[in-house]
Amino acid sequence: MNLLTVVGARPQFIKAAVLSRYIRSNPSCGISETLLHTGQHYDQNMSDVFFEEMDIPQPDINLHIGSGNHGKMTGLMLKQIEEAILEQKPDAVLVYGDTNTTLAGALAASKLHVPVAHVEAGLRSFMMAMPEEQNRRLTDHLSTWLFCPTQTAVDNLQREGITDNAYTIKANADKKRVIKTGDIMYEASQYYREKSSSHINERDFILMTLHRAENTDDPVRLECIVKAVNNLADYRFVFPVHPRTRKLFEQQELQFASHVKMVEPVGYFEMLSYESACLTVLTDSGGVQKEAFFFRKPCITMRDSTEWVELVDSGWNVLTGANTDKIISAIKNINIPETYPSLYGDGRCAEKIVSSLN
Repeated sequence: MNLLTVVGARPQFIKAAVLSRYIRSNPSCGISETLLHTGQHYDQNMSDVFFEEMDIPQPDINLHIGSGNHGKMTGLMLKQIEEAILEQKPDAVLVYGDTNTTLAGALAASKLHVPVAHVEAGLRSFMMAMPEEQNRRLTDHLSTWLFCPTQTAVDNLQREGITDNAYTIKANADKKRVIKTGDIMYEASQYYREKSSSHINERDFILMTLHRAENTDDPVRLECIVKAVNNLADYRFVFPVHPRTRKLFEQQELQFASHVKMVEPVGYFEMLSYESACLTVLTDSGGVQKEAFFFRKPCITMRDSTEWVELVDSGWNVLTGANTDKIISAIKNINIPETYPSLYGDGRCAEKIVSSLN
């Protein structure tokens, strides 16, 4: 199988590192991979550093799309990914997650009748106002192979009429394969935790990330979050700032108090070190919610819903939205659950994906 893998954003680089390494270290698996980078995340700290430190092969194709409005960005990606598919003639196109890159890759492939494989399928926040929810739902319905991280994801697909056709002679977009593989981010954290050589001097701090459009693009929500954190002066925060978030802070003339240390975006290894050393995590990221759990750190999520509902059900994650009082209360009442359930598989996600594609 000739596989075209489409990536473009930081979480996808991490996931691709796991699967691409497995494919390249197992030549007998029968898959050759071409890696296409759309350039959705394009600066040194958000893109290049991940390929360097995680030993991901440099992309065979780089579209250098950059950022922009959703329609413009997705349209440019769609046009150029289509051209790449026509030139490369892959047997399948593989996409990760729920970004504009994900949807553009899936749509370009399906229009050309090239089967789509979606890693991290079946996630639902049940909030269609979120661009990520739109991207993941549309991608799932376009895909032939749907690789689900949890049973919750499998159940979500079933409710939408997407079920596994395991006995189909040849799977296609109408007769899909739905496979529970476990979580590829869990496999990444296991592998790279051992290899990380990054050390930080911070201690007794709360790790904060904030980049989700539902928060950063809403002046009221963003101000409520800043107000909550500024009212928690008894705690120290470390905040790696996404470039887009920093720009919005400047536009809205918002500032954190001195107990919040704002740092430049960090590489994956350094992020693992922060997650390992922190007291708890305050975030609106999907991936960071899980990484907090992998390090057995309680997480407070500044969103109204989450696709990782099992973390909430198990007590490891608390949803606060952008409510100032709820954020303050959650921080002041941090609780580490007594049980640590096995939620995300056995760390053999890449092997299961490759086996299912063959």
